[in-house]
Amino acid sequence: MENKRKGALLIDNSLNKDIGINLKLSRRMLKGDGGRFSSLFRSRRESAVFIGGKEMVKIQTIYQRLYKAFGPQNWWPGEDSLEIIAGAILTQNTAWTNVEKAIRNLKEQGLLSARGLRDVPLEDLAKAIRSAGYFNEKAKKLKAFIDFLFINYGGSVKRMFKKETHLLRQELLEIKGIGRETADSILLYAGNRAVFVVDAYTRRILSRLQLISEKADYQEIQQLFMQNLPLDAQLFNEFHALFVRLGKDICKKTKPDCGRCPLVRKGKKQKRKSALQISYPQFPYGELRLSLRE
Repeated sequence: MENKRKGALLIDNSLNKDIGINLKLSRRMLKGDGGRFSSLFRSRRESAVFIGGKEMVKIQTIYQRLYKAFGPQNWWPGEDSLEIIAGAILTQNTAWTNVEKAIRNLKEQGLLSARGLRDVPLEDLAKAIRSAGYFNEKAKKLKAFIDFLFINYGGSVKRMFKKETHLLRQELLEIKGIGRETADSILLYAGNRAVFVVDAYTRRILSRLQLISEKADYQEIQQLFMQNLPLDAQLFNEFHALFVRLGKDICKKTKPDCGRCPLVRKGKKQKRKSALQISYPQFPYGELRLSLRE
């Protein structure tokens, strides 16, 4: 445990070793970091899902417990940014195994490139991605994105990701068939931008932990993470992937296996509403930098 000093927080190093994440004082802040982290831990009471000191640590502890239980998820699978973007569109309302088949078909037919997706007839594209379900609609969505890519960026994904995050997000949301979750998945996983993705798993888990209300919308849930954690793409990537793992394997929509949940104390019968009664280090607000252990 670090010694006390001005502006420092006491961090339980034994916990750090156990959970696979390092919490340390951001020395960049002390040396003048241009304010990159200065606003991340301020009290933002205008937010409907604002969380204070103890609750902020609960969010961090959720990550710690999940990372310890499941380890790194290495998500999103894909050989390049365009494949990840295609996967983000195809995965809408279907299982990932179905998307993998569709991606494999696109590769085998030589279609998984900007020019390939642009030039292939719509009907042929729909046949190639049939396994992903809703294939006619998804073929139109892929075409809509590719049209956008060529009109605005000459067909270059690399050039597209040179645009500022908030501006690119607005552009993506204007594409027919791309909503907030898909747009944010593209930004985070294909573009390595620090944008937290909210999906059904995230909503379900946080609701059962009583960290959000059932009426909380997408933006409110997203702000819970983006206003209370460092804007770190690697952290957001791993956190979201861990939510997906927990939601798919344990915290299922029906018949959740709470006895296997890493967020529930072992050896005690817990109701869902008390699942977050977990131990966590006590510390006040401060400027922290979270960095994943290599």
